[in-house]
Amino acid sequence: MNAGVVMVERLIAARPETVFSFFTDRDKWLSWMGRSGEFVFEPGGAYRTNVTGENVAEGRFIEIDPPKRLVFTWGWAEGSMPVPPGSTTVEITLEPVPEGTLLRLHHRGLPSPEACAAHEEGWTHYVDRLATAAQGGDPGDDVWM
Repeated sequence: MNAGVVMVERLIAARPETVFSFFTDRDKWLSWMGRSGEFVFEPGGAYRTNVTGENVAEGRFIEIDPPKRLVFTWGWAEGSMPVPPGSTTVEITLEPVPEGTLLRLHHRGLPSPEACAAHEEGWTHYVDRLATAAQGGDPGDDVWM
């Protein structure tokens, strides 16, 4: 693991257009991550989402390039993680493959090995839920809430 960088890869049995829609539609986003939230899905648009009840993430969308790439800033407005809102960057790329989509998530700028470990665990958990939803399944209630 590079200093301050978390990488998560996941093969999803759905087309990139389908997977991408789970990053640009409020209800779809909340189906895999978050209890509630407000999102402005455009470059420069802000978001604020209550992820687990006590942890609230905030940031802005930087780049939205359907169905290939999405970049947004990330941080915690509420909760115990010392990562201020907008202080880190998440880049998601979606590559079409015969089996569906290869999702690559790079989260850069994390301040410590502890923050990297926590975010790697978190993104792995939520990308699994995203994959289930994008493949037409029900990820069910989030056990982290």
